[in-house]
Amino acid sequence: MKIFKIEHPNQWWHWLILSLIGLFIIFIPLPVTAQPPVERIIHIDAQRFEYNPAIIRVNPNDKVTIVMTAQDVVHGLSIDGYNLEMIGDPGASAQMTFVADQQGTFRFRCTSTCGNMHPFMIGKLQVGENATLWRALTLAGLVLVVGAWKGNR
Repeated sequence: MKIFKIEHPNQWWHWLILSLIGLFIIFIPLPVTAQPPVERIIHIDAQRFEYNPAIIRVNPNDKVTIVMTAQDVVHGLSIDGYNLEMIGDPGASAQMTFVADQQGTFRFRCTSTCGNMHPFMIGKLQVGENATLWRALTLAGLVLVVGAWKGNR
């Protein structure tokens, strides 16, 4: 059983070139636009089952201060991968400061049971660009081009 059929023996180089392009997309280092680290103060309102804003974007090595205000009941905030946690009482603010020295996407979640939908109270910290998304979109585009090219033959 063959996975794909090569109609002409001299077409093997087409597949070699496409494979090399795919490997190039996966492994080539992306250009880094180095921005100097800055201090960021981010205010988050926490109320039953949601953070506002739920997505925080910062640059690598930024000094980030998160100020969380619990609007209704006691809420917590813990950032996966950073080993940080804070708890805020209703109507009061709590804060934590850290350096965003790990690039990637990290979930933050409520650490104080705040009701029946508590497990769904999550947010996202994005440190730097999402390179995996751009690589996946480029590979998907390559697959679409190859499919259209092979479909027209």
